[in-house]
Amino acid sequence: MRNILVIGSGKSTAYLIKYFLEKSTTENLFLTVGDLDINTAEKLLDNHPNSKAITLDVFNEASREQAIKAADIVVSMLPARFHIEAAKDCLKYGKPMVTASYVSPEMEMLDEEAKAKGLVFMNEIGVDPGIDHMSAMKIIDDIRDKGGKMVLFESFCGGLVAPESDNNLWNYKFTWNPRNVVVAGQGGAAKFLQEGTYKYIPYNRLFRRTEFLEIDGYGRFEGYANRDSLKYQSAYGLEDVKTLYRGTMRRVGFSRAWNMFVQLGMTDDSYVIDNSESMSYRDFINSFLPYSPTDSAELKFRHQLKIDQDDIVWDKLEELDVFSPTKKVGLKRATPAQILQKILMDTWTLDHDDKDMLVMYHKFGYELDGKKHQIDSTMVCIGEDQTYTAMAKTVGLPVAMATLAILNGKITTPGVQIPINKEVYTPILEELEDYGIVFHDKNVPYLGYNPLNV
Repeated sequence: MRNILVIGSGKSTAYLIKYFLEKSTTENLFLTVGDLDINTAEKLLDNHPNSKAITLDVFNEASREQAIKAADIVVSMLPARFHIEAAKDCLKYGKPMVTASYVSPEMEMLDEEAKAKGLVFMNEIGVDPGIDHMSAMKIIDDIRDKGGKMVLFESFCGGLVAPESDNNLWNYKFTWNPRNVVVAGQGGAAKFLQEGTYKYIPYNRLFRRTEFLEIDGYGRFEGYANRDSLKYQSAYGLEDVKTLYRGTMRRVGFSRAWNMFVQLGMTDDSYVIDNSESMSYRDFINSFLPYSPTDSAELKFRHQLKIDQDDIVWDKLEELDVFSPTKKVGLKRATPAQILQKILMDTWTLDHDDKDMLVMYHKFGYELDGKKHQIDSTMVCIGEDQTYTAMAKTVGLPVAMATLAILNGKITTPGVQIPINKEVYTPILEELEDYGIVFHDKNVPYLGYNPLNV
């Protein structure tokens, strides 16, 4: 049998593992899942005869090398910073590798050696990055094939809660790593192109510069800019494009409310709060507000951020119970961001029967025969439950499909790469449709870049 090694069995691996197990007989596959917590892996494998779970520490050289040496292909579902350990062993033992993570500088340095050994090192083959690359390049290549010239590209993606499980004022619940949500947008100004001009949005203004988006059947969303919209300008062949913008999607009103935490400094992850473990939520909020012997924390908060008592933003804040004098932080030497995450998880954690939702929206503006045209392309995926989530589906399935395609010799171009070539995206996008991950494209009047700042 052909051996697939999956390293890591976290929240994004449910569909990945299910896909391999369902294909194991017809494709002659044996699946080994390695994780520090073997119980998690065993639960997902559910005693399938063509599989086994092993305890695997990626920093234990002996066990890591043994597992990789025995595999025909390696899938790393670890946090991005840990891929490099497995990647070096894959080079050493001549094994192709697949990850859903961004290509790190350390991974990029392995490109020449991977090419020399004829090994495919596929990265960024999850959802964002991943499905966004493939779905965008399909239409960009189609436009170019008919003689069109790209002038605008905007791309948005968001992990949200499904409408049937949307039962809080924020219209949001955590569907992926909560920490990444809390610190999103930090580390430099957002950078993008607007009508040929470089534009920048500093972090303190990021959540007040949003764009409205409409998706048929799901209503209105808002998008805020990603940190570097120009990261893929060269990879996509968009050097001459006039407008290039990539963003994150939320329901309308989220960003204005989230900006409260940003303005007070509660998303800061650069220092620790003294005596944080014994703080109440109210103490934490008060630590960012001016001292007053008479005014309450609520009054000071509203005054500091100029929030009217009947503003929906205030209702959203109270819904989180941030002024509770009895709920304790309980985290030692915690940063403001870590404490805020703890508070938010009380309200924003998916309940057992909740479903999540993954939304993606692309805008393509192009010139053809002297006229400007626009295509809007949207995709919505709804999860099944807490295990088989839309996030796990849209991350795990393209990883699994790419892995099998490499194993079957259908993806052969060697080197460290992302899925922007037809060899990769054409069959995977087609197969994703069989699993309900479908893009709906429509021609609309060309509007250019026209954000609605709120």
